Amino acid sequence: MSPLFVDAVAYAADVHADQARKRPDGPGAGPVIPYLAHLLGVASLVLEAGGDEELAIAGLLHDAAEDHGGWQRLADIRRRFGDRVAQVVEDCSDSLEPEDAEKDAWEERKRAHLARLAHVGDDSLTVWAADKVHNGRAIVADLAVEGPTAMTRFHAAPDRVLWYYRENLALLQEREADPRLVMPLAAIVGDLGTLLGQAAD
Repeated sequence: MSPLFVDAVAYAADVHADQARKRPDGPGAGPVIPYLAHLLGVASLVLEAGGDEELAIAGLLHDAAEDHGGWQRLADIRRRFGDRVAQVVEDCSDSLEPEDAEKDAWEERKRAHLARLAHVGDDSLTVWAADKVHNGRAIVADLAVEGPTAMTRFHAAPDRVLWYYRENLALLQEREADPRLVMPLAAIVGDLGTLLGQAAD
């Protein structure tokens, strides 16, 4: 990996410095995890699926514009890391409004984003699939340890979270995304359905 990857890690650490993974409160709740852990996990999955350095950088930065700065942040990413990385970050963002802007409701935003993802390039699908695998594994692990209270960290009801993961899996299967990411996501979706007590549709 070149110094550009190291720069991207530092950039992601700075952008997400005050951000932690969402965790429920109360007895049995897991530790507060720095958000960088997720970003490094996504980059790792991208590399393990055969992605190159630029794609791994996109994995590190995939949430930067959505969470911290919108279009302005995306322009900065393009200037620092190039058009390819910026395109993937844009494709992986369900909103690029400023942080203080009011966003559409969760499910409306997710439906619109899924419709856009149906037409993005393979690079973006790889990073998106890696993000879903890493997030999904965390949800399954938290459910196994903490039970239903693990779902209190979401802005949607458990059945809608399960719907969202099933829709992502269907999209990635239809687009014939990398099986090294689709297969574990399929297992995650099955585990989510079991842990949430909901059979497949």
